[in-house]
Amino acid sequence: MIRALHLGASVSLIALIMLCVAWELWLAPLKTGGSMLVLKVLPLLVPLFGILRGKRYTFQWASMLILLYFTEGTVRAWSEHGLSAKLAGLEIILSLAFFGCAIFYAKWIKNHSNKSLGSKK
Repeated sequence: MIRALHLGASVSLIALIMLCVAWELWLAPLKTGGSMLVLKVLPLLVPLFGILRGKRYTFQWASMLILLYFTEGTVRAWSEHGLSAKLAGLEIILSLAFFGCAIFYAKWIKNHSNKSLGSKK
């Protein structure tokens, strides 16, 4: 179970990073030839190594960070049309997948570390 949550969070975060780069540079940029909105991917790179290493604290704060991407996806899915709206829908799905995996991973790790600490007393 824990490996599936860790894998799910890692894969969804990497997929979201790749989606954001492709979206803003090639697939449906706001301006022809790419836009500076691609820089929105930089905050996603900050928690990447902590997520890949399975650090609980990183999972906790990154689950709050990802809500910004959920919000952006919701706004753009509602306000844009065509490919951009579909990409926004994919952003919503990936951010929700990451959020769910991150929350349950952090909870699982916390509960199991508390149980192991309680058994040593």
